Amino acid sequence: MSTTPPAPARSTQVRLAQRPVGEPDDATYRFETTELPALADGQLLLRVVYLSLDPYMRGRMSDAPSYAAPVAVGDVLEGATVCVVEESRHPDWAVGDAALSYSGWQSHAISDGTGLRRLDPAKAPISTAVGVLGMPGFTAYAGLLQIGRPQPGETVVVAAATGPVGSAVGQIAQVQGARSVGIAGGEAKRQALLDEFGFDVALDHRSPDFADELAAAVPDGIDVYFENVGGPVAREVFKHVNLYARVPVCGLVADYNRTSAPEGPDRLPGFMGLVLRKSLTVRGFIQNEFTAAHGRDFVRDMSQWVAEGKVRYREDVVEGLENAPEAFRGLLSGRNFGKLLIKVSEDPTL
Repeated sequence: MSTTPPAPARSTQVRLAQRPVGEPDDATYRFETTELPALADGQLLLRVVYLSLDPYMRGRMSDAPSYAAPVAVGDVLEGATVCVVEESRHPDWAVGDAALSYSGWQSHAISDGTGLRRLDPAKAPISTAVGVLGMPGFTAYAGLLQIGRPQPGETVVVAAATGPVGSAVGQIAQVQGARSVGIAGGEAKRQALLDEFGFDVALDHRSPDFADELAAAVPDGIDVYFENVGGPVAREVFKHVNLYARVPVCGLVADYNRTSAPEGPDRLPGFMGLVLRKSLTVRGFIQNEFTAAHGRDFVRDMSQWVAEGKVRYREDVVEGLENAPEAFRGLLSGRNFGKLLIKVSEDPTL
């Protein structure tokens, strides 16, 4: 009896067409559909269910010096994904298994199993592997606990506080006995910081009275400022830092699309003077530098905190890979509300 071989798999891919200048526009991206080769022994075919969109991707589109190599023009854009196995010739993976991978902006990918992490839908929704229980959650956990080191009774301030990193930072600070002050853009986000995430204080940086509201919110000063944004928000926050304050620098999203130096006087001498006078610890970091020492602790602690309701999360799910470019533009301008995910295909675990 003869058998008909399966039809070749096809992958819809989003490639970097050209390097953006300023905000990535439609010309930055090129969509194409590619026929994938048949699987060899030891390989498996992944169907992407969720694509994670994160601010760091803007840096990968540029060829400016950075902590990681840029995406080459013409290549598939990089990104973490949650996938399911559609076909397998790998002894350790079966059809239907869920995995965390780095397949990037595409609908299907072939893998030899290297770098895949098996996901158990019975323990947590598989989408959380790229959110609160994944890189964003670990960024908050490692940056706050290893650099910020909040103590009971201290004040922790975090910008972009309704994002996946910022929301986790404020809640982990409370687990440590600190007071959390979140800064976000818009009244809906400000209210969510109080109602959904349980921050002690929530501020809207778009408020015309933001400077006065921040001063009132931190009467005893700021001990930890978790920096996600930079720009005008940071300038106001630094007016209130205490002696020996710690500043984990996770991101500077306000400047990611900037094409020239900001106007006005050179503020660097004043900032360095503040660092000296207040004996500040200002430490940039990339989360993976902490993985070996603290990755297991994160999985244990964050899983428990989420299960106990001490850390809550929100997901902003956009349907369709074709909508990824516009969603990414929104991410860089603060339009997302929670962890931004592109739902590329149906989630079989729901």
